[in-house]
Amino acid sequence: MVSTEYDAYYAVIRRIPEGRVMTYGDVARAAGFAGRARRVGYALACCGDPALPWWRVINARGQASRSNGRSIGADEQEHHLRREGVAMDARGTVDLARYRFIIDADETEGLVPERRGPNGDP
Repeated sequence: MVSTEYDAYYAVIRRIPEGRVMTYGDVARAAGFAGRARRVGYALACCGDPALPWWRVINARGQASRSNGRSIGADEQEHHLRREGVAMDARGTVDLARYRFIIDADETEGLVPERRGPNGDP
């Protein structure tokens, strides 16, 4: 299940255009796993695909997530976002009203693997 779930997150993240962002929660919802924002972070932490634009996924406050207040990875993420033209204030906060990318449920049809129950039932 985790592999299919993570693959769904990766499929959504690949759709985020340059210069736009989604929150972890946005990605989880678009992938059909609402309420699992933290698992999107876990999926990104174990992804080995260098082509996946991980830097376009930010927290609900509009910032790169910092582990225990440290900037491990966050500085690199902010660098990528600025390079793509995403403006940030002095605290590194992105204006979500301006840069947030939303994928409608209709747009994920066929993109996200179908979830099945334990007996293979839809």
